[in-house]
Amino acid sequence: MEEVDFRFMDFEETVQLLVKRDNSPDIPEAIEKIFMDIGNINRNSMADLPDTQIEEMAMNLWNWAISKKVGLDVTGEQRAKLRHVACKMMCMCEDADAPPEIIHRRILMNMKTGKEWVDVGNGVMADDFFEVAINGLEQMYAKIMENGPTDPSVDMQKCAVDKDLLKVLSYQAESAVIQGDFQRASACILRCKDMLVRVPKMVNYLLVLCYNFGVESHMVHKYEESCFWLSQSYDIARMTEVSIDPEMKAKILRLLAIVYFDWESGDNYDKALNAITLANKAHLNSAGVYLKIKILMKTQITDEELMEAVESVLHLDMSLDFCLSLAKLLMDRGREFVGFNFLKMICEHFRTSENVGKALLVQIETLFKRREDVLAKEKIEEIILGQQTGKKLSKELISYLHNLLWKKGCHSFQIQDYLEALNWYYYSLRIYEADQMDEEFPKLKRNIASCYLHMKQVEEAKVAMAEAEELDPGHIFTQFYVFKIAVLEGNCKAALEAITAFKNTLISDELGETDLFTDARLHGKLLGLAAQFALENGQQDAGEKALEYLAVCSEDTEQVLTAIKCLCRLIAPKVSDEQESANKRKEVERLLGALNIALVKFSQASVTRTSISEARINEAHWFRKTAWNLAVQSNQEPVIMREFFMLSYKLSLFCPSDEVVMIAQKTCLLMATSVDLEQARRALTSFEQSRFLNRALEQIHECREIWTVLKQTGDFSNDPCETLLLLYEFEIKAKRNDPLLESFLQPVWELPHLGSKTLETIAALALETPAYYPSIAVNALKRALWIYRKKESLDVLKYSNCMRKLVNLLVPEGVPKEEICSLEELWGFFDDTLSFLSHTEGYPEMEVLWLMIMSWNTGIFLYSNGKYLPAEKWCGLSLRFVNHLGSLKKVYETQIHVLYGELVQALEKKKRSHYFMKKN
Repeated sequence: MEEVDFRFMDFEETVQLLVKRDNSPDIPEAIEKIFMDIGNINRNSMADLPDTQIEEMAMNLWNWAISKKVGLDVTGEQRAKLRHVACKMMCMCEDADAPPEIIHRRILMNMKTGKEWVDVGNGVMADDFFEVAINGLEQMYAKIMENGPTDPSVDMQKCAVDKDLLKVLSYQAESAVIQGDFQRASACILRCKDMLVRVPKMVNYLLVLCYNFGVESHMVHKYEESCFWLSQSYDIARMTEVSIDPEMKAKILRLLAIVYFDWESGDNYDKALNAITLANKAHLNSAGVYLKIKILMKTQITDEELMEAVESVLHLDMSLDFCLSLAKLLMDRGREFVGFNFLKMICEHFRTSENVGKALLVQIETLFKRREDVLAKEKIEEIILGQQTGKKLSKELISYLHNLLWKKGCHSFQIQDYLEALNWYYYSLRIYEADQMDEEFPKLKRNIASCYLHMKQVEEAKVAMAEAEELDPGHIFTQFYVFKIAVLEGNCKAALEAITAFKNTLISDELGETDLFTDARLHGKLLGLAAQFALENGQQDAGEKALEYLAVCSEDTEQVLTAIKCLCRLIAPKVSDEQESANKRKEVERLLGALNIALVKFSQASVTRTSISEARINEAHWFRKTAWNLAVQSNQEPVIMREFFMLSYKLSLFCPSDEVVMIAQKTCLLMATSVDLEQARRALTSFEQSRFLNRALEQIHECREIWTVLKQTGDFSNDPCETLLLLYEFEIKAKRNDPLLESFLQPVWELPHLGSKTLETIAALALETPAYYPSIAVNALKRALWIYRKKESLDVLKYSNCMRKLVNLLVPEGVPKEEICSLEELWGFFDDTLSFLSHTEGYPEMEVLWLMIMSWNTGIFLYSNGKYLPAEKWCGLSLRFVNHLGSLKKVYETQIHVLYGELVQALEKKKRSHYFMKKN
């Protein structure tokens, strides 16, 4: 269906058209229009329509809104507006003598419209509809009563009216809650509550409504209001007319207890305790028990009384997990005595349970926290005995116990009590012996080996490491120990294999959480030791690997920079000596990576340039010079060269800005920009080209700032920097179709040092895809020709080449581009060249011939377009070029004169026919 403009339709047309449309983008516009219009429409404004037609329109709109609700084609607010309009239309036809079903329909429409507004959060809009509904229900009730008690249907009708009235009142309560009017909301609910005697089937509805009010009030910390609503919900639940599920009663009371508990003022804890006690009597569950203990801890209850309360929990058939969570709650909330004794009771109570191990573990962890290691060891022995006699713990609990033991071992190791650390690790080892090994077992062996090494018991450490290496050969600490052994034994191959595995482990980020060396700084020390071992023993490859990953892993700036300097000194000679190869490219990539890390470290360590120490400045100079030298060596690889130049530039920012540094910065940026522009020219997509151009433009701006400062320090008149920046920026703006390109060039044309070569370059760039600015190219070439002619010693070859570019641009394929250059101005270029030929030697003969042909073709083009006099002029110009031909003059002279004669004859005929009067 075509879209229509509802703005120019009247109300009736809009409604009728709207209900005919299933799904259209202009539906929201139509809904908004009729909603805005309905406020200005009454029965008089629609006097030309009978009530039946208005009612039909209203019902069609109402039903259409309902269908959209099912289909979710419109928003809730839009549905509310639709019902709003339909209801208002229906009420226009209000008639006191209307049948009861019509009156009831209007009442329901007002109720549902108000409810729809409530559902979208607009209580103010809803209230008017609820008032109309209540008035209608009261009138309906009065009519029912007029029929007298003898009518058998009176009771049923009164019950239906009461039910609708209760609903409207509850809706009004919802509206009042939305508007924050607690007094009005509570008054409505109390009235509803009084009506339940007449409509007992609405008990559940009202109970849930009050409960939800209580939940919402609690969420926004309105505790007093929440208590009121929940109390009302509980009072309704206790009504004898309808039986309410005890679980629902308990649920209400538990929430009421939580609200009193969160209120934290006055005697609210006692009220909370009373509420939870009633809840547990109504329906006992773990949540109620847990909440009761929480509340008791907030009161002035003694440890003995609290102990009695929690002990009774063991007789309530609660789960082990629940009891453990209760013990944890007690200890976490400062009732450690009660919690710990309750924990012991739990272990005793569940001693026959297959899950008793979980309680033992919690008890062991608690003993560790209380520093009662002797008692903890007794419990550990009990668990180990159970493992050996068939009372095994689950895999998860075993893992948890290992974790506890390893933490204790790690703590003892850190305080250099290696013997005690071994004791804890051997408990773990005994558990493995009684169970089965897992992926954590090699870590245990490495930790044991580390303890032995610190105790100078090398042979025992080797025994432990042999099993660790067999089970987990690729782990960083396994390889570290293997590496040290290989170095000590002089096994170069094993050392290289170990450091390679060391590196692979770091990359894969599979470091164990329970190893002793889990601090990244210790990894740096570990790698530093490995590099030192390798280099001292002639293992350069392994040493380079260690240095490379030391630079990546260490957090110590000095350590990282030292490692990178060593790497550069080791790798750079190989890069300069090797021919182009895959290995050389690999080494270059390693250097790039290392220098980038150095740059990051300089950035992290230097907030401002003034904060850099002299030593750090010297390091920055060393790194920028290294990057510069590597860039120069990479001249065959432009992309790599750019990376090194940009690294040199960025590193130079941490050096004082003297003339030498600024010259280097300027050169780095120019070289990088040149490479980026070349990559932009070769880019396969516009996105890729835009990325290179944007990067180049940023570099140009940085370079121009440096150049501005640098020019003030000395004479740089022979430096091409300014010209290059001009050309680079022009190329970028042209390729990006910059609308300010012409403005950019205005001051450029006035530059005194602008040479012909630069102008020709501008012309070429102005026409290089995707740019196309022929007027700029023409302007540049014209200025270049002027410069050529102005010189005392004219370079005829360059002049002729420039002339050809200009004419090709102005007369492509023999068709003059008058929108770029007028014929008179174009004639001037040809005429100037003829004048130039008259007193200059060496002009290429082929160029003279080409100009002759171009002038002749221009004349013929003009002739074909009915411009006879200019045609004769341009063809005559061609004859003048013939006189300047050399060896080719004989070939073309006769031919061109014959053609010119024929042209003149044709022109004479054209002229006569032009003046000859035609007969009628």
